[in-house]
Amino acid sequence: MFMRTKILGVAVMVVALLGACAGAGQKTGAYVDDSAITAKVKARLVEDPRTSGMAISVDTHRGTVQLSGFVSDPDEKKAATEVAHSVSGVKEVQNDIQVKKN
Repeated sequence: MFMRTKILGVAVMVVALLGACAGAGQKTGAYVDDSAITAKVKARLVEDPRTSGMAISVDTHRGTVQLSGFVSDPDEKKAATEVAHSVSGVKEVQNDIQVKKN
């Protein structure tokens, strides 16, 4: 659990540092908001026992969250969508997560 918290802390720090730069075609405020949403979604995915937060990538653009990566079952994919929708500021979730075949 300590390692998971440590990794999450580093991920949040990196996203926060990147928030200082404006994305292409986005105003700085919008980019920072998207970065904050990304960090919150990622943190919740790591905390949620139903999801493999470290195996799921999160990207946000104008409030639309895109999830990608690989999970072990369809329930985990569904849970990731639910977690992302629960974050304030999320307008839409595009779930591109792939379920691994055994």
